[in-house]
Amino acid sequence: MSGLAGKVLLVVDDDRFFCDLVRSYFAGRDLHVLSAQTMAEGERLGRQERIDVVLLDQHLPDGDGVDLCPTLLEINDLAKIVFITAYPSFDNVLAALRRGVCDYLAKPIEIEELGMVVEKVIRTQELERVERIQTFKNRQESREYMLIGAEGGLREVAELVRLSAGHDASVLITGETGTGKNVVARAIHALREKDSMPFVGINCAALPENLIESELFGHEKGAFTGAVATRKGIFEMADGGTLFLDEIGDLPLHLQAKLLGVLDDKQLMRIGGQTVRKVDVRIIAATNIDMRQAIREKRFREDLYYRLALMKIHLPPLRERRQDIPELCRFFLRTTTRDGSVNLEDEEVGRLMAYNWPGNVRGLKNVVERSIILRRGSAIHPSRLLELPAVAPLQEVAAPSIDSLFEVEKRHILSVLDHCRDNHSQAARLLGISRSTLLRKLSQFS
Repeated sequence: MSGLAGKVLLVVDDDRFFCDLVRSYFAGRDLHVLSAQTMAEGERLGRQERIDVVLLDQHLPDGDGVDLCPTLLEINDLAKIVFITAYPSFDNVLAALRRGVCDYLAKPIEIEELGMVVEKVIRTQELERVERIQTFKNRQESREYMLIGAEGGLREVAELVRLSAGHDASVLITGETGTGKNVVARAIHALREKDSMPFVGINCAALPENLIESELFGHEKGAFTGAVATRKGIFEMADGGTLFLDEIGDLPLHLQAKLLGVLDDKQLMRIGGQTVRKVDVRIIAATNIDMRQAIREKRFREDLYYRLALMKIHLPPLRERRQDIPELCRFFLRTTTRDGSVNLEDEEVGRLMAYNWPGNVRGLKNVVERSIILRRGSAIHPSRLLELPAVAPLQEVAAPSIDSLFEVEKRHILSVLDHCRDNHSQAARLLGISRSTLLRKLSQFS
């Protein structure tokens, strides 16, 4: 139970023997155990200490324990409350869950079971904390990234991102591979008032065709071979938030029709399911293909295109906004090293600005990060890692076999003569020469 180290457990129960049993069980495991016999005392300790887990009894001398849940969660919304009841009826448990309880135990309690529950909720708490930190980091980096070029090559894009964040209309982001379409999608989500809601993404080109439908819409147990359990699709996972469909141009046609139906009706049915499920999802799609060309070639539905492109944002390639390269380099240095120990000289930045960047921003980021790893001092030289077109060494190349004009003329005349069955007059007419000229040339061939 090393994950319990440094954590605080509050037991709110009027049974002193139970409180002592819990304290004894966790003794020596670096879990600090506090106890309270009343709701009022439990609230006081909750305000004095940063509580990680609360074991909360249902019946207390000064009220129903479940009524203490909102107060404890208002004090610390990361706290996990385990409800303890001697009357585990459906109504009691449901009421507790609605007040913020994450788990419950029925009396009499096996102490080993209690230990496993406490360890589980603390593990869940840690995962949620990591997720919150990562979400905050992604949100901050997305916002900071979008400021790069807002006064330069991405001025128009930055304005469209701001406008897109203000409503729930679908957005289609286009641009070459590596231009940062996924970053723009995250920035739109991060700038929304509801950015605490989920952001779920899927690459439509990365999955086999027979798995995409299940990933998108989910499936019921036994719906197909290998469906050993019921599984939600990413539409349900993203409910209330944003669903990012990357490489939407590669979505199979038959799924395009189903996707259009879900977007229009805001409801879906899992594969093999019989229940219609409501979903409230904001769609952001991205592609690097020419959608107009795909529509003309019947590879993409025109009605789905217009449904997705209520707002359209095109990201220009890096070669068309070279003025943003210095700021992008500083951003990558700052987010990679964070201690300012790496130096990128102006001359080196100039070389990067002169490069064509077929990999766009992703290519620049890769080169900068690789140069940081490979550096031998404070200075980095990313331009040395650029894959410049190789010049093949000069080699002695054998001259191609070329027939002389005499040989070409000889083959042609003999071919025509053969076609005319050695009729010299007919052959001369076809060749556009006199019979005497033909005979003279034939004498040269012998």
